[in-house]
Amino acid sequence: MSAALQPASQNGIIEPISADLEAVNSVIRRQLHSEVPLVNQISEYIIGAGGKRIRPVLVLLMANAFGYRGAHHHDLAAVVEFIHTATLLHDDVVDESSLRRGRATANAMFGNAAAVLVGDFVYSRAFQIMVSIRNMRVMQILADATNVIAEGEVLQLLNMHDPDVTEERYLQVIRSKTAKLFEAAAQLGALIAGASEAEIDAAAEYGRSVGTAFQLIDDVLDYSGNASDIGKNVGDDLREGKPTLPLIYLMQHGTAAQRSLVRSCIETGDEQHFDQVLAAITGSGALEYTKRAAEKAAQQAASAISGIGTSKFKDALLQLCAFAVDRNH
Repeated sequence: MSAALQPASQNGIIEPISADLEAVNSVIRRQLHSEVPLVNQISEYIIGAGGKRIRPVLVLLMANAFGYRGAHHHDLAAVVEFIHTATLLHDDVVDESSLRRGRATANAMFGNAAAVLVGDFVYSRAFQIMVSIRNMRVMQILADATNVIAEGEVLQLLNMHDPDVTEERYLQVIRSKTAKLFEAAAQLGALIAGASEAEIDAAAEYGRSVGTAFQLIDDVLDYSGNASDIGKNVGDDLREGKPTLPLIYLMQHGTAAQRSLVRSCIETGDEQHFDQVLAAITGSGALEYTKRAAEKAAQQAASAISGIGTSKFKDALLQLCAFAVDRNH
């Protein structure tokens, strides 16, 4: 797809699958129930925080694009949302984050121990649902994805406070930590719909690329958004010593003084100089570079599904590519 991606809203993307999403939300509420009161309390808090539900949307849109008739896509959409939720619970503890989706994180509200343990509950519940589908290929895709995500988390940990991280090393983290679950979600939708191996591979490429685009725009928003829009504190990446692509670009193309400042901030997690770092990033073209990388990934996603038959579900998948790069949250 060489034409420019058309602007899209999230509402337009989910409209064709609104009934499916209601069914998924019912699965999520039912499956998060526990006899342990604290699990229920934190689960309700997580559900109440909302979120874009992009990964479940991917399962539903891809399954429908290939003509799926059944209900397993609802279960699988819940599974990928549970895996995502569990990683967020653990991430926020590791990153010592206090704000997500505009609200206090679960660890800030309930403590680190409770957040980690409920994250374990959500992970294990995902695998219970997965097994109930009785499809070995489904289990293989999800088991592989969760393993790669865990590796990505460790890779990111190794990159923390390291100002010499290269663009390739950083993109490896994105592919593992973020894009892998997008890839699995799209793959699963195609798989349960009976798509061919070539079509399943195309769906995987779509998910991998659109997931990469989402993460790169998240990197941009951490330096150009505002907390009320993005639902977290602007500058969190710098505070956590994360060398994301805008910082990596500045380290490669900035002045000696800028590189020295960024190196020090990454090494120490110094957010006191955030305004100076932001000015350097803005002036260097780092945000434009990162957005172009996201746009390229979104175009790759759109190209990957060029062979899928025309439908409102394919149209929504193409709109999702545009939304990935044009959003402010």
